[in-house]
Amino acid sequence: MAQLSYPCSLQQAFNFEKDKQVLVGHLVGITVAGKALTADIKLTVPTDNTTTADVVGAISHISWEGGYANPVHILCNISTKNKVEVAVLTHTNMTDTSVLFKFNVYQFDQVAKKYYLAFHTENADMKGLILKEGGDLALAIDEDPDMTVPSPLNYQFQISIMPQQIKQDLKVAVSDTDKFAKTWGVAVS
Repeated sequence: MAQLSYPCSLQQAFNFEKDKQVLVGHLVGITVAGKALTADIKLTVPTDNTTTADVVGAISHISWEGGYANPVHILCNISTKNKVEVAVLTHTNMTDTSVLFKFNVYQFDQVAKKYYLAFHTENADMKGLILKEGGDLALAIDEDPDMTVPSPLNYQFQISIMPQQIKQDLKVAVSDTDKFAKTWGVAVS
C-alpha cells in the first residue's frame, strides 16, 4: 500500500499568500467522545483564495499508511477554547472513544497552476475511534501555545484515529485531474 503523508505549512494556513505553493491543511470538523470542537478559526480556502472557511484547526501534518484498518494520524493547531475542551478530555476517564472528523489537504498543481484537494473527506464525516497505543489513547494537547504562528494563540493537538467497522472512502488526488477514492475501514456484519 502506498503511504500518504502530508507535511502542511502552518504559516501558509494562517497567513495565506497566493504566490506560495506549499501544502495547506484544514481540520474542517471533529467530534471526540460526543464533544464537537468549535470551528472558530477563519482560514483562506486555497482553491479559491477570495473565500474563507471556519475550521477547527490548521493541519501541520496528516498521514495514513493506506491500509483499510490503518489509523489516520493528525497533527494540527487549534484555538484556546478548543485546547481547553481537549485538555478536559485527556484528563477524563473516556469510555466513549468515538470520533467524527473531516479534513481538507490542498496541494498546488504545477501543471494546472492552481491548488486542488489532494487528500480529503469530501465534506463527509469519517467515523472512527481514538487509537489505543499500549494502555493510552493517542490524544494529546500541548499546554503551551505553538509560536510557529504567534497570533492568534494556537495549540498543537494530536490524535490518531482508527476506522469504525464500516467501509468509508477517503479521497485522494495526485493532480487537479487525477483523483480517486481509497477505502478506509472494513464492514463487519
